[in-house]
Amino acid sequence: MAAKNNALNKPVTLSSELEAVVGKGPMTRAEVTKKVWDHIKANDLQDSKDKRMINPDDKLGAVIGKEQISMFKMTGAVSKHMS
Repeated sequence: MAAKNNALNKPVTLSSELEAVVGKGPMTRAEVTKKVWDHIKANDLQDSKDKRMINPDDKLGAVIGKEQISMFKMTGAVSKHMS
């Protein structure tokens, strides 16, 4: 059975800022999301009091902005770097 051809499984082109965080594209949105979370966890960027909040480092900040951001808003910000 073929994989569903949905947006998550379609490789997308990444901005250079996003590639600095997740590696060279193209890759699927699902892979991008996973690698962004790998970066967040590896660099301890989740707020200690509220795990839903992300404190971006310089690399991630180039993609989603320097201010603390909720994980829900972050997804939208990351999407702007995919085409």
